[in-house]
Amino acid sequence: MRQVRHLLCSILFLQSSVFCDQPTPEWVSQDESRPQAQISVSSNPGSVNLSTGTGALGRYLFKLKEDSPVRVAGLWIADGDLLLTKCIPPGKQLIKIPSGRLSGNNLVILDLTIYIDKLCAWQGAMFGAEFLQFNGMDSNGQAGSVQGYDSMPVLPPFNRSELYQIWFRQELWDKKIIIRIGKTVPTYDFNNVLRPVPVQDKSLKIPAVSGLLYTPIFINPVNIGVLPGYYNSAYGITATFAPTSSFYINAGAYDGNLARGKQTGLEGPHFNGYYFYIAETGVNWRVGEHKKPGVFSVGGWYQTGELSLPNGVHQHDAQGIYAFGSQWVWSRNPGVEPGGISVFWQLGWNHAKTLRMNRFVGCGLTAFALTRPSDSFGAGMAWAWLNKRLFTRNSELMFQAYYQAHLFYHTFLEPVLTYIPTPGLGKNLPPTVALSLQMINLF
Repeated sequence: MRQVRHLLCSILFLQSSVFCDQPTPEWVSQDESRPQAQISVSSNPGSVNLSTGTGALGRYLFKLKEDSPVRVAGLWIADGDLLLTKCIPPGKQLIKIPSGRLSGNNLVILDLTIYIDKLCAWQGAMFGAEFLQFNGMDSNGQAGSVQGYDSMPVLPPFNRSELYQIWFRQELWDKKIIIRIGKTVPTYDFNNVLRPVPVQDKSLKIPAVSGLLYTPIFINPVNIGVLPGYYNSAYGITATFAPTSSFYINAGAYDGNLARGKQTGLEGPHFNGYYFYIAETGVNWRVGEHKKPGVFSVGGWYQTGELSLPNGVHQHDAQGIYAFGSQWVWSRNPGVEPGGISVFWQLGWNHAKTLRMNRFVGCGLTAFALTRPSDSFGAGMAWAWLNKRLFTRNSELMFQAYYQAHLFYHTFLEPVLTYIPTPGLGKNLPPTVALSLQMINLF
């Protein structure tokens, strides 16, 4: 009971002390007199958006206008996790799991974006930089989860300050070609099932496909350990070719030292033969009487260098493929107001002896604006087949459900329930049930 009271008191403190503003969100037209909040956001917007936050921080601190060439923004996310199942007795598991049932994580990202084309005649140029501060705990290790039911803690160290991003972006040929170079987060551009489909009808606008908290919604588990992302960004180059609004091709090349255990988010670039290459293509469409949006994408990657495990397993290079898609399937009031249901799915496979997971299947659904105008809720399933050289359990299955409640401005509170019938960190581990509570603040 003391742990529960501590968790609730922490959330109430965060709710009462958060800074916020009230900018007009994307799906509300500028001529409407009453701005409203977004329908939903990702449970970690810092891992899926090119520019973080709403810009309210710059308007508050520096009196920047909406059309200013300089944008200062950020986010603050805090969560608490409580294991509802009993702790594993010492000596009963094959892999040691940290003791304790309660854990918490705190993330702050500060974002600076400069629209160079607004400052001079250099058309299509943009500069961005981000600072990341994370303080957390090994929440997933406590639960025995390999995939990760809480996406905020990734790898130790769990207390870190880093230059998360610094990049230059150039648009060419009427935005048909876009090149971004520097220290970036490749999961913005690749394997991003949360990325919404651009639409003209604001009643079909989805700021984020899902608000699920678990890690597989942000990165396909077969890519974990090689694809740079939150919070281990990496130096490299990304190129996008988008000849139409319904088709794109992305390609990227990055520092690949994440595959050998280096914390690329905390280090500078390496030029030692470890490189990560990835390409992805996708199409968008509209179906049915009300032109419901959908998307399908497929990609492949190649990791160079000699990869190894502590038990002596070695491998030169590694490859993998993945696919994902989403579809709006039902609208409550088509063409009039937001509200409806969308579904998503994910697949993945790799040919790697040294990565934690080799195959993956995931799916889920999300309901938008069915209870309150700015609330959403949903559920998802993540099923990963584990590397038998690292784990004694063949696979890990995970179910998660959430309700994302809009509190005020761009602040959301999200309770999450997770059930893991087969925790992958040990063959004999009993099922795990976890309750999470997350506060999301965009500014």
